[in-house]
Amino acid sequence: MSENKDPSVWQGFKAFLMRGNVVDLAVAVVIGAAFTNIVNAVVKGIINPLVGAIGTKNLDHYSSCLSSACEGEQGIRILWGSVLGAALSFVITAAVVYFLMVLPMAKYLARVEARRRAKEGTREIIEVTELEVLKEIRDELVAQRGGSGHDAR
Repeated sequence: MSENKDPSVWQGFKAFLMRGNVVDLAVAVVIGAAFTNIVNAVVKGIINPLVGAIGTKNLDHYSSCLSSACEGEQGIRILWGSVLGAALSFVITAAVVYFLMVLPMAKYLARVEARRRAKEGTREIIEVTELEVLKEIRDELVAQRGGSGHDAR
């Protein structure tokens, strides 16, 4: 009984792994991890120094006190600077990904699609032109035979 189940379980697992979306997802995760290094390098090496030239690079020290005495570890602090820093980091990272990666790739894919459509349009024109030439040849042959070829169809 277990002999029948083992091959089917193995075959099911193999089919699961070989499905296109599982392999595509694995590739996307690996590429995404490598891509993260590029984005982080751009943000740390270019964007953060530019932001630091305007203000401070580290917003973690900004906070507000909810209680009357906030000295040392006492009191209730709201660390709004770290939240603001994380939000700015997200927006900057999203902008870098969009403007340096997504937008150029979308433009490239649009150009490739336009070329493909133009090539298909040229094929259709050639096919229509060939069809027209063949019709003209047929009509000319029919005319040379004196119209008797028209009835043979």
